[in-house]
Amino acid sequence: MKNIRYDLLLKWILWLVAIHSICFGISLVVLPIPVIEFFGFRLTEKFFADQGGVFHLIVAVAYIWAALDLENSFKLIVLSCTAKFVATIFLLSYFFFVDHNFMVVFSGIADFLMGITILILYILYRKQVSKV
Repeated sequence: MKNIRYDLLLKWILWLVAIHSICFGISLVVLPIPVIEFFGFRLTEKFFADQGGVFHLIVAVAYIWAALDLENSFKLIVLSCTAKFVATIFLLSYFFFVDHNFMVVFSGIADFLMGITILILYILYRKQVSKV
């Protein structure tokens, strides 16, 4: 495992998570209510969907900044993991206590997997850097 470039893996994951957030954010903003409702959500107006979309676009910037400067990205990595883990807690709580929508639990699991992947790769990257 000595030849694994954790810096490159972490950069790729951060870019993929950013692309996911950008696509999701734009979708929340531009998709009409009937399309969003197709996924099992009930909306009477789009304000909160639009707000969630803008939030996803903002955190995508943090993922991109972290990917562009891993060496100085500790706080952005903490923000990235925090965003993903808080989203996981919110989504799974919502699923279990409010609405048993498959998309909600799927999103919660996906956010957890993204967050844990970023965290593990960052730890491995820092260990690799400290050995050099």
